[in-house]
Amino acid sequence: MASVDSDLENVLVIERELWKDGPPHELFGRLRRECPVHWSERMTVYPEEDGFWSVTTAQDIHTISRDWQTYSSELGGVTAARVGFPLELLRAMFIGMDPPKHDRLKALFQSGFTPKRIADHEDEIRAITVGVLERLDGRESCDLVVDVAQPVVSRVIGSFMGIPAEDDAIWARLMNSTLGASDLDVNPYGIEGAMERDVPEIFERCRKLIAERRERPTDDFTSVLVNAEVEGEKLEEHEIVMGFFLLVAAGNDSTKATYCSGMRALIENPEQRQLLLEEPGLIPGAVEESLRMFPAFAHFRRTATCDTELHGQQIREGEKVIMWYASSNRDESRYEDPDRFDVRRTTEHQAFGAGGRHFCLGTALARLELRILFEETLARYPAMELAGAPAFVESPFINQLKTLPVRLIPAA
Repeated sequence: MASVDSDLENVLVIERELWKDGPPHELFGRLRRECPVHWSERMTVYPEEDGFWSVTTAQDIHTISRDWQTYSSELGGVTAARVGFPLELLRAMFIGMDPPKHDRLKALFQSGFTPKRIADHEDEIRAITVGVLERLDGRESCDLVVDVAQPVVSRVIGSFMGIPAEDDAIWARLMNSTLGASDLDVNPYGIEGAMERDVPEIFERCRKLIAERRERPTDDFTSVLVNAEVEGEKLEEHEIVMGFFLLVAAGNDSTKATYCSGMRALIENPEQRQLLLEEPGLIPGAVEESLRMFPAFAHFRRTATCDTELHGQQIREGEKVIMWYASSNRDESRYEDPDRFDVRRTTEHQAFGAGGRHFCLGTALARLELRILFEETLARYPAMELAGAPAFVESPFINQLKTLPVRLIPAA
């Protein structure tokens, strides 16, 4: 293993203390410069978990993403710490599979998320967004996370999955508490409590939906999963449940996270916001820059299937390899002045993954939702200001704000 400064050698990248105010960008910058593939011997927050490699540069993450034979999604799960979910459940989601099963199952999901199918929902998504924003009429302030982002994304993914609108808040709570279980503000029951309390409720509610769709099929995506066949066999119930969980979790968290952090960046960089107000055609660029700087998921994991070498480091079979998108999207070798928010920037990013089979299937939906959210929010509140200190979910996995208080200041 290459030698590094002792203070870096002893750093545990996943430690909760480092994530109180979002990703530790200064630390990631040092790692990219001094030790781009970095070993952490243990996790004090998860003492039962083994050590792991942190991969911090865009090129190395690109290499891993396109080599599933060497870096498996199936062997050990897809997050640095697997806490709570049994491995067999993680493997029931296609993000926790390797080919050939991954390719067959993802193709089924992809059929419901083609760019054309997503584009056909633009009017519906805009109507949802406008309806939520209209609830703010007459108010001087709000929390963008709670009052705008959450209800919009919950209803959008709920409409795709056939979730009744009156259940949106329930599913939002379940997704937030499960994915953000390390933050006691999000889930006061803690990680173990989330697994004991929320996961059984997810299964119970999902099984009820499955039973309803078996009896009365509709045109929503839950019906697609219930009636789908992969190589002549229907999906097992736990595969349907975990597929449902994956889509609802991603639909709730990803767009909400990037929208809120992007709006905060526009408030804190009023010259960039003014560019969008004067030239709304730049909003898709603002979406991409928000995705680059604020990827919804800070990392995903692979497991080495054999002894290999990456960036001069010897990785052994069975070791965890963590791809830090929060770092690679600010890689100085790829982006000029990477910590600057620039809506005119055109460079690609890794917010949806770095290519390969596990590239996010929801990219078209996320981009459409984000564009509409930015368009409609800026049109109504072009001079929005912060009304208090934003706070991050304390998590090395989900990269999002839990509060974003703002003064609304409507358009004249």
